[in-house]
Amino acid sequence: MRIAIILLCAALLGACASGKRSKQAEIKSRQTERTADQSAPRSAPAPSQPAAQPTPAGWRVVSTKGRFLGKDSSTVRVYMNLMVRKGNEPATVEDFTSRFMLNYVVYPDYNSRERLAYGNVPLTAESVVRETSPEAGDVLTIFFDVKKPANAINGVMLAEVTEISSGRKVLNDLPIRFKAVKLSDRFALFNPKSKLPQQQHFVNAGDTIIIRDVEGAVSKSLHLYRYRHDFDPAQSPMNTTPRPAPKVLGVDTAMTVMTNQPFSLPEEGLYYFLEDTADAYGLGLVVADHRFPKLTRPEKLIKPIMYVSTSTEINSLNTAADFKKALDRYWLTLMAGDQNLAKGAIRAYYGRVEEANRLFTTYKEGWKTDKGMIYIVLGPPDRVQRSRDREVWVYNQRANVSEINFTFNRKPNQFVEDHYELVRYVEYQPVWYPVVEAWRTGAIRE
Repeated sequence: MRIAIILLCAALLGACASGKRSKQAEIKSRQTERTADQSAPRSAPAPSQPAAQPTPAGWRVVSTKGRFLGKDSSTVRVYMNLMVRKGNEPATVEDFTSRFMLNYVVYPDYNSRERLAYGNVPLTAESVVRETSPEAGDVLTIFFDVKKPANAINGVMLAEVTEISSGRKVLNDLPIRFKAVKLSDRFALFNPKSKLPQQQHFVNAGDTIIIRDVEGAVSKSLHLYRYRHDFDPAQSPMNTTPRPAPKVLGVDTAMTVMTNQPFSLPEEGLYYFLEDTADAYGLGLVVADHRFPKLTRPEKLIKPIMYVSTSTEINSLNTAADFKKALDRYWLTLMAGDQNLAKGAIRAYYGRVEEANRLFTTYKEGWKTDKGMIYIVLGPPDRVQRSRDREVWVYNQRANVSEINFTFNRKPNQFVEDHYELVRYVEYQPVWYPVVEAWRTGAIRE
């Protein structure tokens, strides 16, 4: 039986196991069958249960993201990042520990109902840490240890976060390798201040960073390569032309760093950490300018508006003598000279660009990814469904279509494991173009 996981509308890292479907079925509504596991104990989440829709007045989990690191021969440590809000107010550690509970269950894979492990996670001031930064936003990190099941190599953990007073639940799934085979199974980029692993794949140029294991006890040399490459942004969701062959990346700089020792990377670019030069997988890291995930320089602000612009407009902007004046003129022209309307559209659009960078940066900036493109134009999905290698974003109402699905297939590479590519269809036109037009007329102002 396939496990379907329904997350809240802004819990963006989820997706559905879907079978063979026609193009039209990808566009139109299809209800996903969900049957609760009645045999699951109270301490284990019913993985196929839909999360209840939160009310604006109460505390709600806006998004979740998790990762694991092997702690020792018998234990894996799990880290879960949550954005918890009441309106626009972020939750404190005390708010969260007094109002929520966390249970988990571990299965062999998405298609099995055999329980390898399950339990309740005590939420205390020692196991929950609040972190506020421009890179991560305002998040709570929960960390706890899970004993490795006997004879299990891989598993998938389903964690259920419940608001006690209302019973509202959010589910998060996390594939786990109990037998470490990759550098990222044992080492991660840690925040030197909070001493917690970073969930995002980027830092700012000049930041002090550190790569370490869970205990911070292992010091070893890592090979580090820097690539200076400007990756292409996402293509239109209607562009079904086969993608060109991946470009070969040339190494710009090679060096070595030590784990468990702070260092900084002053130059922007894509960096790649390897334990051994013969390894197929390492750790990828984007080093961006000091304002990222925000974009502030006019020459960088021009690029993301390609998703709502004509090729003539983009060419004109890219060849302008003064990028700032050209960008101001672009937005004012779209809004028929209405400055207030232009300011509202600019705030809304670049606010989504910033969120896309924060949420979806992989080996390239988040706004350039397929997920980032859909998020910027259409906003956060109303629900997300996930299987091991696929995500489906479901939008309840856009343009004149009552429901539309966007399917992303996971495309892991040597840099990251969570990069996804959109399945493209020309049938997206009736939804895509009206929403783009709404941006161009100032109808979307968040």
